[in-house]
Amino acid sequence: MPLWNPIKPYQELPDLPPGKDVETKAILKRCINARASLAELKQAADLIPNPAILANTLPLLEAKASSEIENIVTTTDKLFEHLKSEAGADPATKEALRYSWALFHGFQTLNEHPLNTRTAETICSNIKGVDMTVRRIPGTALGNETRGEVVYTPPVGEAVLREKLANWERYIHNETEIDPLIRMAVSHYQFEAIHPFTDGNGRTGRIINSLYLIEQELLTRPVLYLSRYILQNRGKYNRLLLGVTRDAAWEPWIVFMLDAVDETARWTSAKIAAIRSLAETTKAFVKRKLPKIYRYELVDTIFELPYCRIVNLADKGIAKRQTASLYLKELVRIGVLVEHPTSKEKLFVHPKLMRLLTQDINTFEPYDD
Repeated sequence: MPLWNPIKPYQELPDLPPGKDVETKAILKRCINARASLAELKQAADLIPNPAILANTLPLLEAKASSEIENIVTTTDKLFEHLKSEAGADPATKEALRYSWALFHGFQTLNEHPLNTRTAETICSNIKGVDMTVRRIPGTALGNETRGEVVYTPPVGEAVLREKLANWERYIHNETEIDPLIRMAVSHYQFEAIHPFTDGNGRTGRIINSLYLIEQELLTRPVLYLSRYILQNRGKYNRLLLGVTRDAAWEPWIVFMLDAVDETARWTSAKIAAIRSLAETTKAFVKRKLPKIYRYELVDTIFELPYCRIVNLADKGIAKRQTASLYLKELVRIGVLVEHPTSKEKLFVHPKLMRLLTQDINTFEPYDD
C-alpha cells in the first residue's frame, strides 16, 4: 500500500478496484439483507398512487440530513414552507433546497447519460448555486474539528483528479461481477477520497449514491433517506472512511454502508406505508365531511405540499383563487389543515403529515368526526 501522510496531497491514492477482497462472508451476508430491504422499498414506492407525494417529501428529508452532516442546519418545516418559494428563506434553508433540486435534476439526467464526472460537476454546481468544476488549485485539506488537525489531504492537480475520476467511472460501470451495492460503497469512498471540488463533495457523493441505485435498477425513484443513517453515525462514518485510507480497511467500511442501506430502506418503507395510510384515511374523511368540494386532486395536493398555498391549487387547475381559498378554509374547519399566516400570504399546513415526516413515528391520530 502506498505511503500516506495526512498533511501531504495523496497523489498515490490507489485506483479501483481495491487490492483487497470486497466480497468477504460478512460483506455478502449484509449485502443479501440490504438487497431484500431495497426490493421492499422499491415495491412500496412503486405502489403509491401519486408518485409526486414521495418526490416532494422524502428528498427534502434527505436534503435536510445531508446538509446537516456538513453543519448546514435548517428545519423540515422551513424546507416545506419555502419549497415553492425561497422568498424570505435563510441561507441554510436555501442551500438545503438546492440539494433537493440537485437530486431531482440528477435523477432527470439519468435518462440522458450514465453517471460520470460531468454528472458530479452538475450536481455540485446545483448544490452550491455557482459553476463548480474539478479543482484546479491546491490547498484543500480535511481537518478534525475537535482537535484542529489535518486528517487528510486529497490529491491535487486537475489532470490527476480527472484521471482518478475516469478510473472511478470505469469501476462503477464495468466491474459488473461485483454486486452494485458493494460497488456503491467502494465508489463512495473513492469519490470522497478524490475530493474533486473545493466544496460540496460530501453532498455530491451522497446524491450520487441515490442516483447509482436508480441507474442499477435497484430503485425507480430517489426515495432512499440514506443521509439519516450517516448523520446518526457521523463519527463512525468519518472514522471508517479514514480507516480505508490509512489501513485499507475495506470490510468495516463496506459493512457500514450496507447496514446503512438495509436500515434506511426498512425505515423508508415503513414511512411510505404510513404516508399512504394517512392519504387513504384523509381522502375518506374529506369525502365524507365535504362531499360537495371533494376531489382526489385536492387531497393529493395537500400531500404533495404539506405547506400549501392558495396559488398551488390554482396552478394545478383545481379551482380559481377565490374558490381555492374556500376549499382550504373548509379543510381547516374540519381539522385536516391548520392555517399558518405569514407576512405576505397564508399557508395551510397539514399537521398529521408533517408529524409523520418530522418524527420517528408511523402512526397518526384519527380525525375527529
